[in-house]
Amino acid sequence: MLGWVAGFGGWAWVVLGLILIGAEMLAPGVFMIWLGLAALLTGLVVGLSGLGWQGASLVFAGFSLVAVLVGWTLTRRRREEPETAQGLNDRSRGLVGKVFRLEATMQGGEGRLRIDDSSWRIIGPELLAGAEVRVVRVEGATLVVEKA
Repeated sequence: MLGWVAGFGGWAWVVLGLILIGAEMLAPGVFMIWLGLAALLTGLVVGLSGLGWQGASLVFAGFSLVAVLVGWTLTRRRREEPETAQGLNDRSRGLVGKVFRLEATMQGGEGRLRIDDSSWRIIGPELLAGAEVRVVRVEGATLVVEKA
């Protein structure tokens, strides 16, 4: 069986690379794409140099290691976004650091704040209506504010 696959040379690696990239599209996780790219590069090297299956396997292992490390580095940067960056469905994170004017007096350290078309529960120091407050953090659906 191995001799039959080895007879395809670099094309077997190209096909394997395309299968792995296709599998990534079916079950996304940003891992198999790097192995697919390593297989495509291995196919190119084998096609140009005529390596046997043993050498091709070593080349694939090397390319896989490099590709996965590069992929891990690229996706790590994405995961380390600043905490204040606004998420797609997390509007509250985008409010941190912004200043708003109270429409009603805060009583007992609690109140409500109207922002655009939403009303938010807020906690912080007792302040009179008209005072400016800055959002310092978000706790669930509650904004923690301080006097601006």
